[in-house]
Amino acid sequence: MSYVHWVVGGTLALIWFWRLLDAALGMPSVVDIARPEWSRKQPNTSRVSIIVPARNEEENIGQTLTQLLHLDYDNYEVIAVNDRSTDRTGELINRIASASTGHSRLKVVHVESLPHGWLGKTHAMWTAANQATGDWLLFTDADVLFQPGALTRAMTYATAEHADHVVLFPSFVMKGCGEKMMIAFFQTLFVFGHRPWKVADPSTKDFMGVGAFNLIRRSVYESLGTYQALRLEVLDDMKLGKQVKNAGYAQRNVFGHGLISLRWAKGAFGVVRNLTKNSFAIMSFEWWRTLVSAFALIFLNLIPFVGILAAHGWARAPYALVLIALFGVYIGMSWMSDVPAYYVVFHPISSLLFVYIMLSSMTLALARGGIVWRGTFYPLEELKRGMV
Repeated sequence: MSYVHWVVGGTLALIWFWRLLDAALGMPSVVDIARPEWSRKQPNTSRVSIIVPARNEEENIGQTLTQLLHLDYDNYEVIAVNDRSTDRTGELINRIASASTGHSRLKVVHVESLPHGWLGKTHAMWTAANQATGDWLLFTDADVLFQPGALTRAMTYATAEHADHVVLFPSFVMKGCGEKMMIAFFQTLFVFGHRPWKVADPSTKDFMGVGAFNLIRRSVYESLGTYQALRLEVLDDMKLGKQVKNAGYAQRNVFGHGLISLRWAKGAFGVVRNLTKNSFAIMSFEWWRTLVSAFALIFLNLIPFVGILAAHGWARAPYALVLIALFGVYIGMSWMSDVPAYYVVFHPISSLLFVYIMLSSMTLALARGGIVWRGTFYPLEELKRGMV
């Protein structure tokens, strides 16, 4: 039995230390545009159209638009799309647009119906982009809060790097242990599956896209077929990034602590609900891929904790090495977020919850024959056909 522990624990130790070393060497190369040198390094006159799709966002839309209308960038417009909202979202957008501080920059689009063959969000962004006047398009979400200098810094960086697509990672506002535990695990998975430090390397397949801040040249967006090419993509933000990378354009992702922020979910089970909506889409709507991924998630994240309890004597050593490497991952996260490194002790709990997310997302989608996204049902076969 100890032989099994050495093989399993040794394999896990190699995997985790390889990823830790890769991240430790690579992450410092990802630029932080919150640093002073990116404030106003050079003048930029390119016009930017900020596109904000909103469906039933009355809780957030007011503050989001107010902050967007007070950016310190000179040449930009904001296009807010009320996407078939059944709450006061449209009313609040109209009120802000009619105010003296908002009408000159803010355009309002009201979508009354959804054409067949579209997801609501992709249709809203496509509709707004068709009315945009900017040389650049910034796609963001209705719950993202912007500091005044966020766009200036991003555009300064984009110009200096000759970038075609810039992704700015948001800061998560986390309240309570449950949110921190779940978001910490999500960030661990994200770094494990997507290497931000490799995105700028044209020889790799690593790509990036974030719904909170996808800044793209309009000419590039149009050359990729606009959001019409992604009209049935649940993971529209990441798939836009994939298209940019595959087409050979210059893609960059950056940190910018506090420049943009959002509270992604309320409580641990709020995170569970949010991820259950799109987890099966991440698995390309394939049941076998979901089961394999769930097994891999258990093997990588839960077995080290089980193994160190089940093994005896020196057979615990490889599992101890895994936990040391995992703690190193959490130390790295603590430098970039508000999650303390000791939250590694909650890793087994969040592992089980993420397995639940994957399996429940798959089960619900298969039982319904589709997914419900923002109150609209989309058949599974149609979503599969529309995948990029």
